Amino acid sequence: MNKKIIKPTPFGSVCVVWHVSNNLPRIVHVLLSKLGHSAEDQASELYPNAKTSSCAEIDAIAVSIKAYLEGEDIKFSLNVVNLSQCSKFQQSVLRAEHAIPRGSVSTYGLIAAHVDVPGGARAVGNALAGNPFPLIVPCHRAIRSDLHLGGFQSGAGMKRALLEREGIIFDKAGRVICNQLHYDQTRQSL
Repeated sequence: MNKKIIKPTPFGSVCVVWHVSNNLPRIVHVLLSKLGHSAEDQASELYPNAKTSSCAEIDAIAVSIKAYLEGEDIKFSLNVVNLSQCSKFQQSVLRAEHAIPRGSVSTYGLIAAHVDVPGGARAVGNALAGNPFPLIVPCHRAIRSDLHLGGFQSGAGMKRALLEREGIIFDKAGRVICNQLHYDQTRQSL
């Protein structure tokens, strides 16, 4: 049975949906509020039978998510999520995205090449669009090859705000300014 915990954050509420698997709590979904659709509403639609409940491990993760959204430097472990619900390809994309450090970005195309799917930028974008663990897997760190933001489940405004909190800067046209893209071994500066 799925359970959920809801935390208020500077970006609206966040809902962590979880269950117990092999006697360990595992996160099934992290839901972020988006314009006109709270995390609670999304959880009610997607998991209508989930009961509000928590445990020490999930409480700690929910507190860390809130701290992360408040600007703290938090690195989440993938050990807390249930990746088995994702395809093998999506798992490889999520692991690659998880490895991008705070203050860095990569492009959908570079991530595709890294997971051995050259030319698969769109497939990577789709895998990240369906990321069930935003923030734990920081999918906001993937951008378009033209250095514009690209999509994000909770909107471009939140994506930009998260990146700015991590030290990423933008030019007047809204493009990321950075010296090196993660997974790019060929460019030394942009």
